[in-house]
Amino acid sequence: MVWERQQGQGCQGAWRNEGRSREGAVRMVRRSQRKLQNFSGLCGWEERLRKRSCPSCGPELEVEEEKKGRGNPISVQLFPPELVEHIISFLPVRDVVALGQTCHYFHEVCDAEGVWRRICRRLSPRLREQGSGVRPWKRAAILNYTKGLYFQAFGGRRRCLSKSVAPLLAHGYRRFLPTKDHVFILDYSGTLFFLKNALVSSTLGQIQWKRACRYVVLCRGAKDFASDPRCDTVYRKYLYVLATREQLGVAGATGSRACDCVEVYLQSSGQRVFKMTFHHSMSFKQIVLVGQETQRALLLLTEEGKIYFLVVNETQLDQPRSYTVQLVLRKVSCCLPHLRVACMASNQSSTLYITDQGGVYFEVHTPGVYRDLFGTLQAFDPLDHQMPLALSLPAKVLFCALGYNHLGLVDEFGRIFMQGNNRYGQLGTGDKMDRGEPTQVHYLQRPIALWCGLNHSLVLSQTSDFRKELLGCGCGAGGRLPGWPKGSASFVKLHVKVPLCACSLCSTRECLYMLSSHDIEHHPAYRDLPASKVVGTPEPNPGSGEPQDPGGTAWACEEYLSQIHSCPTLLDRMEKMKEIVGWMPLMAAQKDFFWEALDMLQRAAGGVDQAPPTPES
Repeated sequence: MVWERQQGQGCQGAWRNEGRSREGAVRMVRRSQRKLQNFSGLCGWEERLRKRSCPSCGPELEVEEEKKGRGNPISVQLFPPELVEHIISFLPVRDVVALGQTCHYFHEVCDAEGVWRRICRRLSPRLREQGSGVRPWKRAAILNYTKGLYFQAFGGRRRCLSKSVAPLLAHGYRRFLPTKDHVFILDYSGTLFFLKNALVSSTLGQIQWKRACRYVVLCRGAKDFASDPRCDTVYRKYLYVLATREQLGVAGATGSRACDCVEVYLQSSGQRVFKMTFHHSMSFKQIVLVGQETQRALLLLTEEGKIYFLVVNETQLDQPRSYTVQLVLRKVSCCLPHLRVACMASNQSSTLYITDQGGVYFEVHTPGVYRDLFGTLQAFDPLDHQMPLALSLPAKVLFCALGYNHLGLVDEFGRIFMQGNNRYGQLGTGDKMDRGEPTQVHYLQRPIALWCGLNHSLVLSQTSDFRKELLGCGCGAGGRLPGWPKGSASFVKLHVKVPLCACSLCSTRECLYMLSSHDIEHHPAYRDLPASKVVGTPEPNPGSGEPQDPGGTAWACEEYLSQIHSCPTLLDRMEKMKEIVGWMPLMAAQKDFFWEALDMLQRAAGGVDQAPPTPES
């Protein structure tokens, strides 16, 4: 009985203590509510936005849980704009963009330069200048938020997308170039970074070889850079950097002048082995290489659109000596002085120029490549390799990609034209017939990036829901077309997870690289194609009054049916149909659907329950 009484007294004491703790907690909550009452108009903005209208319409945005005795509505507009901007700047970039789409008031607040200045300082604390453009701070913040270099190795057991190390000093990513052992990245402030491959320790304590896991600053003030133009990175021994350097004035003059120069670095160690400086009156914006190592031609594009070149011997660059090289005007600028070149592209044996008016001119230096590109040697002059050849296209060309013996062009309407050797189906035309003139790939439009390699081609495109996908065609040996080991004569969707803000790509023998960066100042320049130029649109024939078939679609379908009819068995007809689907100008998703459906029908007809095969053309 005594023990029970003591236990009861202890319970009563515990109840009294519990009651006191509850009263104290209630008092603390009430004090917190009184302190936070002035900020209650901001704390629950998500729920109020869902139930109320726009705060810019007046005091309709009220606090739902008002304190007793106070029923005055509180609007977000009553708070100082600096306070609202300061609070919003702590949100992630994705949430800031989403909040700015809710109403007019938050759109103006989230679009203010003060918000993006704070976000940019948080993302890149060492960024001192906001850069250029109409919206410099917003552009700088988004550039640093979306920057990234992704790669996927073709060999090995792990075939997934990986991300390289992100230099903290980098102001966005503008351009990249993989070499034999490492990767070089140029940012928007002119800093060139040297991303190294190294042996690192994994979480399990194992030593493994990892790509682009460490970085150093190679140089600053860089404008452009280039290396050996061949697709195989084994030949990329040196890195040529076009940069601006301050040079001391001549005798009797004070101060210094900014002069452009070309610095040559060893890609293996980043050591500078050669430097050539130009006159301060000459300003360049792009550099490309062409030719063999002993006769390496450096092509330099000036701000005025003129092409100059000089020849160096790469085998003697590591020797400690100085010599003078002559800078000469290229023949395309001598013969056509009225042309203003906008950009250049090159490989080992040819060079392509695109003018500011969208014209395309070609230089071919070897007869074999000339025959592959044009199908004949009729106009080839072995004594004059610099004579430019004009390519006839129906519209203005925006950008291009140049492979070893084939090329791709994209015009102002987003149409893709391919030309050259098609032995492996690298033109994506659905067959393996060479093309001696630009041929349109009808089922691809408005690409983001185009890349041509040794015997395959890649296209980076965007779907209707703003997702990115990677398409490829040509030879699939070595895993260079993931998911299609036998290759394809048409552009097919590759089994690669593409980053949301991918903007450029490059493929080597060992790896596929994709650069992620979004520049709000760079808007799509594609125009809508006039209805009269759309392929397949029936046009009235003045003579017969019947619609024409400019693309020959009806004739092609009849030919396909005759080929299917000539097959002896049902399985052979299905195989032929799968091959024909690869030839037809269909979207990648449509081709995948037809191939999968034909595989299902083929397995059902064969009576064998097999595992779903990998899509192969």
